[in-house]
Amino acid sequence: MKNKILVTGGLGILGNQLIDLLSQDIKNQVFLLDYNKNVNRLKKTTFTNKVTFIGGDFIDLNKMKSLILRHNFKAIFHLGAVTQVIDAYKSPMKTFRTNIDGTINILEAIRLINKKIIFIYASSDKAYGELVGKSYKENHQLKGIYPYDVSKSASDLVAQSYSKTYGLRVGIIRCGNIYGPADYNLDRLIPGIIINTLKNKKIVIRSNGKLIRDYIYVRDAAKAYIMLLKKMLKNNKKLFIYNIGSKHNLTALIMLNKIQKLMKKKINPLIKNNSKIEIKKQKLNYQKAFKELKWKPSANLEKSLLETIKWYKKNLSFFK
Repeated sequence: MKNKILVTGGLGILGNQLIDLLSQDIKNQVFLLDYNKNVNRLKKTTFTNKVTFIGGDFIDLNKMKSLILRHNFKAIFHLGAVTQVIDAYKSPMKTFRTNIDGTINILEAIRLINKKIIFIYASSDKAYGELVGKSYKENHQLKGIYPYDVSKSASDLVAQSYSKTYGLRVGIIRCGNIYGPADYNLDRLIPGIIINTLKNKKIVIRSNGKLIRDYIYVRDAAKAYIMLLKKMLKNNKKLFIYNIGSKHNLTALIMLNKIQKLMKKKINPLIKNNSKIEIKKQKLNYQKAFKELKWKPSANLEKSLLETIKWYKKNLSFFK
């Protein structure tokens, strides 16, 4: 019997790579939950005919209970969320409802139906809040301040609570800034730079350009999720938490310069300096993941950026 696996937000940048890896294993039967409006993205993936697409979202508890009852999933990867800091700032209620209530819905459905289902949650370095010290470790307090950050802190803690209180099998990955092909959110730094450079448009840096982040190639991040699933399938422990960080801890302006150098085109950016609602510096310590999952970032920054640029050049007509 195949392992039935559900991925929420499966047509986002991380879901795209994660499902690609999952669908390569013949033991897996993958189901993808995403908005119907995103279904056209499915045609641009490597797994179009290998997955079952389910239109809708996870805000409806009854829908989640029905899905779990119908398919008897072995594992659920919960990637779906409002993912942008600015969107969350503008729409805090929608963000809290989607990110916190949506996570609760899935956990509650698992609690009521089958506590053996593995739940793996896509948390974030933003869940930690402002950095104190050199880098975040997994035992650092979660203390987000801004709406997006709080939504990740709260959802992360809720997932931990369901594991510690009700015995659910929960895995949590706190990841830095993911980049790579098939990121359709042009408000993110890297796709925004690439698309606007290709189109000879003004590049907007919403911060002062000096905010420091871990930049992680999406394939590296997706592999960490696969490694966590494999560990949870072999280990009966209830709760697993890992930071997935990067060797590349850079400012937005340094990343801009690297991309434009690779593209051999220079467009001076518009610096908006809206940094008041963002954390100044973030860096994840990923030694625990290295020791326990045998995971480490392997992508070469220049090569992975070139792969990303190549994908956007090929699919430029999609971004009108």
